[in-house]
Amino acid sequence: MKLARQIKEIPFNKNSTITVGTFDGVHLAHQKIIKEVVVLARKRNGRSVVVTFEPHPREVVANAGTKMQLLTTLQEREELCEQLGIDWFVVIEFDKAFSNLSFRDFYVTYLIGGIGMNLVVEGYDHHWGRNREGTIESLMQLGKEFEFDVVNIEPFTYGGNPINSSVIRNELNRGMVEDAAKLLGRPYVLRGKVVAGDRRGRLLGYPTANIELDSQKKLVPSNGIYFVKVDVGADKYFGMASIGVRPTFQSTGKRTIEVNILDFDKDIYGYDIQINFLRKMRNEFKFDSAEQLIQQMHKDKELSSILQHEFKNIE
Repeated sequence: MKLARQIKEIPFNKNSTITVGTFDGVHLAHQKIIKEVVVLARKRNGRSVVVTFEPHPREVVANAGTKMQLLTTLQEREELCEQLGIDWFVVIEFDKAFSNLSFRDFYVTYLIGGIGMNLVVEGYDHHWGRNREGTIESLMQLGKEFEFDVVNIEPFTYGGNPINSSVIRNELNRGMVEDAAKLLGRPYVLRGKVVAGDRRGRLLGYPTANIELDSQKKLVPSNGIYFVKVDVGADKYFGMASIGVRPTFQSTGKRTIEVNILDFDKDIYGYDIQINFLRKMRNEFKFDSAEQLIQQMHKDKELSSILQHEFKNIE
């Protein structure tokens, strides 16, 4: 897959099948659209193109102070689109001036005249342009004018309800990482670097890797103890991740993310790791003593041993 950070970096080719969107999460509904783009592009012996935006449009057009909770970073979206077989991944900088473009100006300038296209694939709820004026209906009218086809993908549902990024955010904010995984089509992940902590976990008999996230915009699931799979380079391990404010000790109120990797004793300070969330085991509690916390951690480890068998086949 090729990456273009500006429209001018992708050669003009009218035989392009395009989809446009933020695609935060690249969840099952997004995947349905992207897979259709790949299939239809190959049928036409053309190229498949995903056009996306950075930063997330809500950061630009929402009220000041609105904090974004991303399901996927730009790099993660790029990697997932590549796995789905996309030929070109095009990133458009979304700023205030760009947000004021009309639906028609965007399509005519950037897609029809910039990238070139003969087919566009969009979801049933597609809206684009200033004040979200562009709809599937207006896109079809534009297609008649400029001689390109439009494919409208019907909603992709789970349990009878349409899948969207907001639903997944709500599940993660409730700690329901298994339900989020069903909608994403894979476990939810956080990526970061292992940094020095206060080494309290080692004193408790459960050494932890303290994680500094790659992106502060990524949504962090609700506080609690999670059963996870940890990618350290090419190696994969099970572990217990703690998200919270460490209430048993003198808490600063700052949320931390730390992972106890099971059956692991290597020094990985400075390493980049990925945490794959498999199940929430319990909420975060304040214990009356360190001894009580240690006893609970023993129980957490026992549960983790059981869960390893349940999740042994997960990649």
